[in-house]
Amino acid sequence: MARVTPPGRPLAGLTVLVVEDSRYSSEAMRLLCMRSGARVRRADCLRSAFRHLQAYRPDVAIIDLGLPDGDGADLIRDLAHATPRVAAIVGISGDPGLHNTVLAAGADGFLAKPVESVAIFQHAVMSILPANLRSWRPTAVSDDMIQPDNASLREDLAYVAEILSRASDPNCIDYVVRFLCGVARSAHDEPLQEAALALAGDLRKGYAITASLAGISAMVEDRLARTIAH
Repeated sequence: MARVTPPGRPLAGLTVLVVEDSRYSSEAMRLLCMRSGARVRRADCLRSAFRHLQAYRPDVAIIDLGLPDGDGADLIRDLAHATPRVAAIVGISGDPGLHNTVLAAGADGFLAKPVESVAIFQHAVMSILPANLRSWRPTAVSDDMIQPDNASLREDLAYVAEILSRASDPNCIDYVVRFLCGVARSAHDEPLQEAALALAGDLRKGYAITASLAGISAMVEDRLARTIAH
């Protein structure tokens, strides 16, 4: 029997596990889930996600690809082949080009960051839920937009600044630059995103990055100071 849900809250009664290392992005997901009526659990890495999954089985899993301890696509594959299977698996990334990678790993859908529209979020999740978990009666779809507060953005920027201040391992730098690309994209900070993308390109090509790393560190410190001021 299909669920009956309150108008505008089509995910009422469902549990969503959000696997996301960015506080800013996970706060956005929390707001979207709450506006949609879902219960939210958060994991910030693969290890934390596996701990959650040992305790309960969510109805929906929303998984970021770039995680500090591995590739979110590996978790998507595990969940897609598990028995019982999570009813709906969504991959998310700040890189829209990873859409096919997410689906090839076994996800049912993909969301490109930033995800700010309640309507887009609800449609993306509802469209991939099995029939027994969809609300059967028509519900009003909100056209509201959500906006995480500056505290979560400040936490992400402080995290990046701390890693950059002591990073020497190229793999560590690669991770934090990809993390910063996603944060900048979600925060609509185009200059920071472009700088992060340029640094990521230099890393891939094996170029010297000392100067560009110092430049991006200064940009992060500048943004961090602004969020503290406000």
